[in-house]
Amino acid sequence: MNGNASNKLGNISHVFLDRDGVLNRNLPNGQFVTCWEEFELLPGVEDAVATLNRWGRTVIVVTNQRGVALGLYSQQDLDRMHDQLRERLAAHGARLDAIYVCPHDDGQCNCRKPLTGLFEQAFQDFPAARPENSVMIGDSVRDIEAGIRLGMRTVFIIGDDEAASAEAVGARDLASLSVPSLSDFVKRMLGS
Repeated sequence: MNGNASNKLGNISHVFLDRDGVLNRNLPNGQFVTCWEEFELLPGVEDAVATLNRWGRTVIVVTNQRGVALGLYSQQDLDRMHDQLRERLAAHGARLDAIYVCPHDDGQCNCRKPLTGLFEQAFQDFPAARPENSVMIGDSVRDIEAGIRLGMRTVFIIGDDEAASAEAVGARDLASLSVPSLSDFVKRMLGS
């Protein structure tokens, strides 16, 4: 759906973000980001997260990281990447309130999106968070389906190279709103 985001998303207090494709650039051909040197923040991400923080929104990352299960990088490598991400954001006055990771392969858990285990853990850790005051922002059908399963509003990040893919068309059709970037969503949501 398109339309006025402030009408649809004005009472959002908790913003759930996928990582790859929302905060940082996806690598081509299904490759995995395995180290900080491959981690490229998307334009405007630092300012978008800082703006959400200033407006009192809780910012939570929920990310599938199957590369751990495949042995492409370790949990410690992933933790180091996330520490460096937090440092980079902090240098711009931005913070992530939490990062929840599914390191499992398909069928091994209840936390790999589109399943909802990561969100359920976040709802326990952040008691004020509820589906009706939260939004899931992602760049895949899995992200959007996870949000829908919980009754959350959903935002699909179209991205540069995804506009014509079949998955992108499906995700756009399912999502409450589609936008080019996290920065664009924040501008629409907060009118900044």
